[in-house]
Amino acid sequence: MYRLSGRQILVIALGSALFAAVAVAGFQQLSGHFQPFGSASVATPSNITDPSLATDEQNNIEVYKAVSPGVVYIQSTTMQRDWFGMFSQPVEGAGSGSVIDEQGDILTNYHVIADAEKLTVSFGSGKAYPAKVVGRDPDTDLAVIKLLETPKESLTIVPLGDSDKLIVGQKVLAIGNPFGLDRTLTTGVISGLQRPIQAQNGRKIEGAIQTDASINPGNSGGPLLDSHGRMIGINSQIESTSGSSAGVGFAIPVSIAKRIVPLLIRDGEIRRPKLGIAPRDVESLGNQFRLPVSKGVLIVSVVPGGAAANAGLRGVVQTEEGDLELGDIIVAIDGEKVDNNDDLFKILDKHKVGDTVSVVVFRQGSRTTVPVHLTEAPPSRRGTRE
Repeated sequence: MYRLSGRQILVIALGSALFAAVAVAGFQQLSGHFQPFGSASVATPSNITDPSLATDEQNNIEVYKAVSPGVVYIQSTTMQRDWFGMFSQPVEGAGSGSVIDEQGDILTNYHVIADAEKLTVSFGSGKAYPAKVVGRDPDTDLAVIKLLETPKESLTIVPLGDSDKLIVGQKVLAIGNPFGLDRTLTTGVISGLQRPIQAQNGRKIEGAIQTDASINPGNSGGPLLDSHGRMIGINSQIESTSGSSAGVGFAIPVSIAKRIVPLLIRDGEIRRPKLGIAPRDVESLGNQFRLPVSKGVLIVSVVPGGAAANAGLRGVVQTEEGDLELGDIIVAIDGEKVDNNDDLFKILDKHKVGDTVSVVVFRQGSRTTVPVHLTEAPPSRRGTRE
């Protein structure tokens, strides 16, 4: 039997203690980095009076004073090239964002920073700080950017609230930078819940918050707050015939941000399973083709090496005679009905990469079930296909 000397035991003990100390410190640092998404994130700023004990005007003033230092003005620069790709000119964009941790991470909309080649952040003092993109998710229109240089003053963190317990009629406040005007406050109420809205890439975002608080160009990415000064949504878009605040505003629920932002900070993206197809709603085809079903998703093409291709699912092909032969039509996945592309997306979003699902398709007039092992889409095709 191998015996340890007293000196060896002492060295092992010291080494174990050092490893434990490093591990604890690392865990604490990681925990602190994601602290805004834990229980501490719902804390009410201490300098805001209980709304039930304050006048509406006092509440507006206190929420603005407490939270607005944590709301930033984001400017993006994208180089727009001509048809030949030879000449380019800078195109400026602007939006808002919220500081969410002491490391300088800022939550905003994806469409505010999409394709940006340069980002700067301003805190209302006139000085612009450089920033970089940490992670982006076109499907939920959310993104995280990070300050490359932090102000000398301590950062004000916008606390995250709870969007799962909202009620219509509840007071809300929006802080942002409409038309480039620093830190503008508007107020209103929640005028609707569980509204489906569409991201820039055509994806449907479920459960959006509808508000009559004025949302204008430049407000995108800024926080929608409750009367306690806690972020309950991320202002995203307005539905208006004029494109101004004379319309209906929508915010992405903070519950979605709580789920995906830690992953964006860690991985830079959300790894979602894809079938690897170009889909087309059967209903949108109208009477162009004689189809065996009135609803479902037609596979127009499959991505080589993708999940659908590997499982033997088929897209539209042209025969030797020049005729078009329709591809498979997806009508169900794992027992859930698929009427359109939105249904397909919602079902796949419940799964993770590596899962196997049972896909029911109509193929040449017959109904058949095909097991499909879900994979990620190739990077160049992410966000464009299922």
